[in-house]
Amino acid sequence: MILPIVAYGDPVLKKSGEEITKDYPKLSELIDNMYETMNAAFGVGLAAPQIGLPIRLFVVDTSPFAEDEELTPEEQAALKGFKRTFINAKVTHEAGDEWAFNEGCLSIPDVREDVFRKPSITIEYQDENFEKHTEHFDGLIARVIQHEYDHIEGVLFTDKLSVLKKRLIKSKLINISKGKISVDYRMRFPNQKKKR
Repeated sequence: MILPIVAYGDPVLKKSGEEITKDYPKLSELIDNMYETMNAAFGVGLAAPQIGLPIRLFVVDTSPFAEDEELTPEEQAALKGFKRTFINAKVTHEAGDEWAFNEGCLSIPDVREDVFRKPSITIEYQDENFEKHTEHFDGLIARVIQHEYDHIEGVLFTDKLSVLKKRLIKSKLINISKGKISVDYRMRFPNQKKKR
């Protein structure tokens, strides 16, 4: 089922997510719905706060990035095959010189800005079967994970921008929070009531 994506301005996007257990209600259905929602919106990642749930869960599928012809065949292959579910994730290490990449976010449509992040990360997480993993990621995969990880920490990519950049996009952000935007996927704006 495709779920509405929560728009910028909703308090849930600023909350640090709670850890969950394998007894979390309808977890496998929730994960399936998150992948379906992300794909319908042409995203490469989606975190639970973006669908209104303040929990430590996000999904990533970098396949769309594999179409980038500027990447090497090896990079394209790595991106094409990368699809993961991250539960109760914790980034334990970041390394390398920060690099800029133009990021966007499904909760902040039509806003894209250069964000600086470290190129390498180590992350501990549980998968959809609650098996523990500690893995190292680099490049675009690391960046997508960092972006989604920020969501479960209550951080948006716009929080990482300079004061000047924030000032320049302020009116766009206000319009998004008021629902004054046209998007081709389902969204829920802060002033709308929740539909169950």
